[in-house]
Amino acid sequence: MIELRQLSKQYGNIQAVVDLDLKIRRGEIFGLLGPNGAGKTTIVRVLTMLTRPSGGSASINGYEVNRDLRKVKKEIGVVPQHMNLDLELTARENLELHGRLHKMPRAQRQQRIQELLAYVELTERSNDLAGKYSGGMKRRLMIARALMHHPGVLFLDEPTAGLDPQARRKIWNLIRRMNSEGMTVLLTTHYIEEAEVLCHRVGIMDHGRLIALDTPAKFKKKVGEIVVEVLNHGNTKYRFFAGREQAAQYAGSLTENVVIREANLEDVFVELTGRKVGD
Repeated sequence: MIELRQLSKQYGNIQAVVDLDLKIRRGEIFGLLGPNGAGKTTIVRVLTMLTRPSGGSASINGYEVNRDLRKVKKEIGVVPQHMNLDLELTARENLELHGRLHKMPRAQRQQRIQELLAYVELTERSNDLAGKYSGGMKRRLMIARALMHHPGVLFLDEPTAGLDPQARRKIWNLIRRMNSEGMTVLLTTHYIEEAEVLCHRVGIMDHGRLIALDTPAKFKKKVGEIVVEVLNHGNTKYRFFAGREQAAQYAGSLTENVVIREANLEDVFVELTGRKVGD
């Protein structure tokens, strides 16, 4: 569905993306995980035609993003990291405007608006100004807007940034529902739990390079599914084990304070890069 071949992007002396090869399957929820500056948003910007690559190529459903612009636009829906709704329009008017920009016929446009308002649970607030919405409601409206023209691929750049846990769970449920109905989703996130809960596969980015690619479960098996944290003179050291029994035996041999827990994707990232996701 999405294919990147030796993709690179350079801003002056900064190499934001370096020779990236990646294939994302149709019907997959794929997550790009990494710290600020890792290249995640740059990849999304290239795929959504907001910036041109410095080298290599990218295609969506067989259409080249630098050549088949109109065809690519029909294939994709985009929910950017920063809120860009028209706050002085109602939810219905925001969707109406987007439908007109895509030159949807009036009858089709009106039907689609009704469907999407119900889909994202905003029907009862559809005539309220978007500026009066909560953060979670605004994000759901942005998703509805991205779906107006029936895209096959949805790009979500930090879809739950700044949302409270309840609003975040609503967005997760919406993403799962869209995917169950055939939508291919590419999301970027800083939230480890989000990538573990939602993504079929995860690509870990660091300094513009894709340094690892696998399912969340296989990533954790590679480093060890159980972690022993050892607090030693103010520093925490980590040891990974395949099972809890081995971890307990090791912990029992120590005199320091220890914590035994299951591994997560942040542990994987630290093992691979030597730093945390938020660094």
